[in-house]
Amino acid sequence: MPHTVRAALVQTEWTGDTESMLDGHERYAREAAARGAGIIGFQEVFNAPYFCQVQDPEHHRWAEAVPDGPTVTRFQALARELNMVMVLPVFEIEQPGLHYNTAAIIDADGRYLGKYRKHHIPQVEGFWEKYYFRPGNLGWPVFDTAVGRIGVYICYDRHFPEGWRALGLAGAQLVYNPSATHRGLSSYLWRLEQPAAAVANAYYVAAINRVGREEYGDNDFYGTSYFVDPRGGFVGDVASDTEAELVVRDLDLTMIDEVRRQWAFYRDRRPDAYGPLVEG
Repeated sequence: MPHTVRAALVQTEWTGDTESMLDGHERYAREAAARGAGIIGFQEVFNAPYFCQVQDPEHHRWAEAVPDGPTVTRFQALARELNMVMVLPVFEIEQPGLHYNTAAIIDADGRYLGKYRKHHIPQVEGFWEKYYFRPGNLGWPVFDTAVGRIGVYICYDRHFPEGWRALGLAGAQLVYNPSATHRGLSSYLWRLEQPAAAVANAYYVAAINRVGREEYGDNDFYGTSYFVDPRGGFVGDVASDTEAELVVRDLDLTMIDEVRRQWAFYRDRRPDAYGPLVEG
């Protein structure tokens, strides 16, 4: 595995149709590859609007199979062509009536490695996700890719420390957190929780958020996507809060071992004392 990984993420606005979103993200992937990136991740349900601002059965039309649906299939071919690992968040249909908020992971040779299904599903004003998604049931997988060990945690998941820890214990070096988060109380938490998770678990986090207003609701997505290192520091600048942006950063994976030796959080854990956390 390389010691330094050039990683990319994309934050963008909804264009109004799936085909132009797919075309736009292909262009972003090609630009990232031209800049030397070995991995790229997209925002939550990247090929669709964030329809969860309303509860309407028409929005089940955005769902597709994973991995055999058109989006994953198309980007498998692109990953192979560009020699790039890809994290593809989509609205998944397993069978009629069973839908998930999912991210597929594609290796640099185009192989489908597996998927993560969002565990924690909100049901509050502007985030009516239980109407659409069943809670994830595939655990906390970490994927061995051409650039390292990659995990995924989706949007609302980030408020729950248990999954962050599970990914770290499974050996994650970089965790992508694709999101759709609008201005409000979460704006403060956005720059707090994910750096804290990176510190507590001594790995890199790629935090991705949409930008702009969309047709299904009056919420303003505030972008500010970033990479954060195992010491909790932003890697380069945080992205714009209003404009679409491709963020490309170099991540020094040797920092993970260095931090874990210095701070020794994994050594000093007390799982024997944590039993009550999972009771009741």
